[in-house]
Amino acid sequence: MSVIITRRRLIAAGTTALALPFVARGASAQAQWPSRQIRLICSYPAGGQTDLLARAFGDYIGKQVDKTVVIENKAGASGSIGTAEVARAEPDGHTLLCSISTTYMMNRVMMKNPGYDMDKDLTLVSAIPGGGLLLVANPKHNIKNLDDFVAFARKAGKVNFGTYSAGSAPHMTINELNKQYGLTIEPIHYRGEAPMWTGMLDGSLDVAMGSYTAAKPVLESDRGTVFAVNSKKVDALPQIKTLPEQGATAKFFKVSGFTGFAVPKATPQPIVERLGKLCVAANDDPKVKAALATFMLEPALGAKESNELYQRELPVWLESAQALGLQPA
Repeated sequence: MSVIITRRRLIAAGTTALALPFVARGASAQAQWPSRQIRLICSYPAGGQTDLLARAFGDYIGKQVDKTVVIENKAGASGSIGTAEVARAEPDGHTLLCSISTTYMMNRVMMKNPGYDMDKDLTLVSAIPGGGLLLVANPKHNIKNLDDFVAFARKAGKVNFGTYSAGSAPHMTINELNKQYGLTIEPIHYRGEAPMWTGMLDGSLDVAMGSYTAAKPVLESDRGTVFAVNSKKVDALPQIKTLPEQGATAKFFKVSGFTGFAVPKATPQPIVERLGKLCVAANDDPKVKAALATFMLEPALGAKESNELYQRELPVWLESAQALGLQPA
């Protein structure tokens, strides 16, 4: 009996010894982070939604860890330039990325070589679920709901429907509506929301789709009528129904996209989790709350919830993107 007990003790001691390096390594990484200033690379230009969110969350994180968070805008190629730089960075939690769903999910379909592989090179630490996008019609068409729009599109034949880029959520929305209702709408792609909404203001577009914040000048000048939102109700327009509520059935109308913070893949898990918790805590910060409210966004999620959101929405985005039939650039 004594021999058996001794062996058990030896096995238990060996198991504990094997576990110690991993525990120590994780605890050490967490204790030492951050040891210097943090780079937060925003893969889109200064002044836009992604940039303003990066600055609000970066400011909060910097105050909590008592280190400077430096925002660097590395825009271009649908976010891939800044993202590739983060993917190549030292995985020690001192280089973060702030980007959007296009970067994390769509570029693998839209680009031959984006310079990174999201699943192999990056890990999400937090995601901010997107708000509903508005479908806005020129008031002269008297479109009040989705049925009105379908009837108008069938009768008109040609519909000038603006999007803010090829492969964007509005582009996929057009494709899904064409498939369900037998329409032949061809998108008119702009380079961003601002010029697209200018097209609504000057009357050159019949319909456009984008964020509530960017659409406000059109709505306030009575140059556009909101007849639907894509997947989520918008707090400022509670009476406007979503596309699914009005009969649209595509799976794509049940996803929202997100703005996300990510780090290089090999970043120690304790740092990933701490960054996720800091982003969640930032939801109560006045500057962060103001930024989220400005863009009608939901609160930031932690690391586990963010990766679950990514895994849940990725197949739907890819299916809808591939259905566009675009050739990767």
